[in-house]
Amino acid sequence: MTKEQLNVLINLAASDNSVAEKEAKTIHVIAKASGIPAADVDAMLKKPQPIGDLSSLTEDQKFENLYHLIQLMKSDGQVFKSEINFCEGVAEKLGYKKGVVAELSSRIYSDPTITADRKLLMDRAHKFLK
Repeated sequence: MTKEQLNVLINLAASDNSVAEKEAKTIHVIAKASGIPAADVDAMLKKPQPIGDLSSLTEDQKFENLYHLIQLMKSDGQVFKSEINFCEGVAEKLGYKKGVVAELSSRIYSDPTITADRKLLMDRAHKFLK
């Protein structure tokens, strides 16, 4: 995951006007797995940047972005309409139809240590590509 991709997650976390502690923790776990230093993440959390062009990502990168986005949306145990709308908007920027969010969210766990069957999820997500 790149810093640009991490920024998308940070924008989601901030979409309900506050970043919950569990959301920040999830972002840190994802960033650490990608080799992004905690200090960089903290700076990004304080000042999210606008989301850039996501169309140049590979299909795998688009799916990973979508997967982490939905996981983060669920991480604080509350899913707000603003977060769903944000996820659907990012899904569209990634080249998916909005319905992909509803399709995948029931199969993605909020706990980053619980992994879902990514191959199955990727196959389902592929059906929503525009």
